[in-house]
Amino acid sequence: MGCVVSTQKDSGGNRRKPGSIGEVSVYVPGLRIPKPVDFFQSLGDYLSKNIVERLSALRTRIVVMAGQEGPTVTRTKRKTQHGGSTLADLLQALEDYLPVLLGLVKDGSHLQYKVQFAWVNQEDDKEETSMYNAWYEVLSVLHLMAMLSLSQANLLLLPRSSSNDGHQPKVSEESRRASVDIFLKAAGYLDCAVKHVLPQLPAELRRTLPVDLAEGVLRALGLQALGQGVDIQLGMAIDSTKATLAVKRRLACEMVKCWQQAQDNIMNLPLTNGWGEKHCLFVKWKYVEAKAAAYYYHGLILDEGNTEKSHGMAVAALQAADEYFKESKKLCEAFNASPPLSRNPPPWGTMKYLSEKIPKDTSSKVRINRDLYTYERIMETAPTLPDFALALKPDDYQLPPVDSSWRTENVKVGQNDPNHLKGDK
Repeated sequence: MGCVVSTQKDSGGNRRKPGSIGEVSVYVPGLRIPKPVDFFQSLGDYLSKNIVERLSALRTRIVVMAGQEGPTVTRTKRKTQHGGSTLADLLQALEDYLPVLLGLVKDGSHLQYKVQFAWVNQEDDKEETSMYNAWYEVLSVLHLMAMLSLSQANLLLLPRSSSNDGHQPKVSEESRRASVDIFLKAAGYLDCAVKHVLPQLPAELRRTLPVDLAEGVLRALGLQALGQGVDIQLGMAIDSTKATLAVKRRLACEMVKCWQQAQDNIMNLPLTNGWGEKHCLFVKWKYVEAKAAAYYYHGLILDEGNTEKSHGMAVAALQAADEYFKESKKLCEAFNASPPLSRNPPPWGTMKYLSEKIPKDTSSKVRINRDLYTYERIMETAPTLPDFALALKPDDYQLPPVDSSWRTENVKVGQNDPNHLKGDK
């Protein structure tokens, strides 16, 4: 059900293609921008003037804000026209719109097929996708809410210089803790989209969704949010004198699992334009970076053993960490060089620590163990990483109840009301 209209333009049209997005701690693959909708033409024969006006006002607010602030939030600058509040304002506008929008799909209402909703894509080759289906609009709203949340997390995780001292820029513990909450919120929106909104769309419509909204991309973005949340936890554990090596290894291994699953979800999707290619590189980079951290801590724990075998395995793990670390630096460069261009913020957190420790500890452990043992060669194959269940879970986000204004609404059925079992236009 629902009609699909996709357009493909060489000029770029409304699609956001900035040349550079500045410093990136958290990658956001562009913001899908809604296009104007005439609710009066589509719904005027079925609903009261009041509710049509409300829908129109709420969505127009989003169209205007997203259109104006789209370039700002994708460039991830800390200083914005509104002091950094634009992300929160746009997120609030979406939250205000959603309960009223859900009235169109209440109890399987025929109204869900009356309005043609259009959004500008970012990762898909098609510039925009339009559908006569309100569930497509709900899906697009949840996706944008998640992307805005990731943008908020990125702003929090860009190191700042303190005016009180001359030290290097850093990310405060308060910002790190707040970012974890935001990552879980973003993952919750995406989890809800996959579990409760995608199934509402008929199979033929799901197949025509832009790749931005493909199930694999939604799942990968949710796993990215969890993976970056675990990364923050690992960084805080590194800073804590109470956190044991076992705790750090577990967090690093959980991070590997998140990024591996994210990569598995997008591996076979057609992410071929700028935002999409950059998205794939980001996931690959973070996956390899996580493996460097996991093998490093696994190697340190193995080195605590008292046998020749455990020491040999420790060296193999540390050598693997060193190789993955070198590979991650190359992938990082490839990510930043892929359009739209980006750059790393000043080093901080997990990888600042590990970039100093991995080469140093690997070199010393290899030298010590080669001096201690006379067996023919150090193990060439790195030992298997231990498997841990993910401790971080997405927030249990649920779609809000339908706005109370719909309770008194008497939905009319038009005389020539088509069933809207439409095929592609």
